Amino acid sequence: MRMDQPSRKLAPLVAQRKNDATESIVIIVDDDAAVREALSELILSAGFQPVSFASAREVLDANILDSPGCLILDVRMPGASGLHLQHHLARSGNLKPIIFLTGHGDIPMTVEAMKAGAVDFLTKPVRDQTLLDAVIAGVALDAARRAEAMVVKRNLERLETLTNREREILREVARGRLNKQIAFDLSISEVTVKLHRSNVMRKMEAGSIGELIRAWETLPPGMREIGAPGF
Repeated sequence: MRMDQPSRKLAPLVAQRKNDATESIVIIVDDDAAVREALSELILSAGFQPVSFASAREVLDANILDSPGCLILDVRMPGASGLHLQHHLARSGNLKPIIFLTGHGDIPMTVEAMKAGAVDFLTKPVRDQTLLDAVIAGVALDAARRAEAMVVKRNLERLETLTNREREILREVARGRLNKQIAFDLSISEVTVKLHRSNVMRKMEAGSIGELIRAWETLPPGMREIGAPGF
């Protein structure tokens, strides 16, 4: 397959995405060497860093799937197919965005890939702009997920600094309970509740009750349930 030559219309796109591109790797998995070369040239023209592999096994052995960016996968390849790789990553908890690019697609295959979370399912030959739009969407999705994961990690680390009583207060505040209600439920004074709440705000680095509740809502559901560790 021969990709179109990068057009002048890509210049603004390249400039706009320069920061994302310098940190993002576009992993290309296709058993056709000519396709890998053409895709790599296109990805480079947009300022992204391409890395290509001939099979799903090769990319799994390369230990590169945790890097920022997205995947461009062929569907039918020797060994594990692109769909098999997608399912494998999902089972292992790796939500790296995937763009399928194939010459052998059909509607059931497209539906399966999209239901499993693919960013797009494109058919060869594909327009440069169409593929790059999908890559940009994939990179942006990956960046958003990583940012969200960092927020969760940070709030979990802050949660670890709370005492058991402070965690109880945090949970009750997040439920919308008033100080006097919390004091009654926990059989402590309202002054003590206020003191613990102040400590929670400081340790969770929340400037307002709204920020505190938003931090609480980023925590995994299991951490917010009664009977979870610390509660």
